[in-house]
Amino acid sequence: MRLRKVKGAEEAVNNSVFCVQTPTLYRGQWQSFFAKLREENEEPPAAGPMPLHIEIGMGKGTFLMQLAALHPNTNYLGIELFPSVLFRAIQKIEEHPLSNLRFLCVNADSLTELFAEGEVDRIYLNFSDPWPKTKHAKRRLTSMAFLERYDRILSANGRIEFKTDNRALFDFSLEEVKNSKWRLIASTYDLHHDPVLSEGNIMTEYEAKFSALHHPICKLMIDRPL
Repeated sequence: MRLRKVKGAEEAVNNSVFCVQTPTLYRGQWQSFFAKLREENEEPPAAGPMPLHIEIGMGKGTFLMQLAALHPNTNYLGIELFPSVLFRAIQKIEEHPLSNLRFLCVNADSLTELFAEGEVDRIYLNFSDPWPKTKHAKRRLTSMAFLERYDRILSANGRIEFKTDNRALFDFSLEEVKNSKWRLIASTYDLHHDPVLSEGNIMTEYEAKFSALHHPICKLMIDRPL
């Protein structure tokens, strides 16, 4: 499906205070970056280092904005490649500013240029592009190629959470995890009817849409072996 371009979106993203314009400058310094934001907003300093959670392919930002509001002692970064999509998230956060949430308009291929080793505590992958053609398998955000990138930026106790309505992509992801050094913590083919994994679930825009159509939502969580 072709993405519809929104007039003025790129300019808005490039000029927004909620979108970090030179993110590579903060590699290894995200704690300081968010501490400065708290100071600028006259908020009390954090008692210690705040966990850093990121969402790759954040869409219009509904998921992260809800998380950031619920967990003010966690820092969040949303990564989105397309300005026309990110523009909608910027419009939302302008109405309800959050000092613990900022956005990056970058390609996920550059993760290791954005984050130092062990700097990220959790990665969310929600309704990622399935890249259905076999020749594009390495582009899938749960491919072995990306799992290796995540391994370089996640902390020792870091975790990855993945949700999708695409059964083929989910099965592919489970197989990639099985063939990697990652440990499957939990998985389900029907999240909204899973009494354990559904607890505290925050829905994305796509999740709400697909659920309304009665599409089952799949979810997995992985970390490194103990």
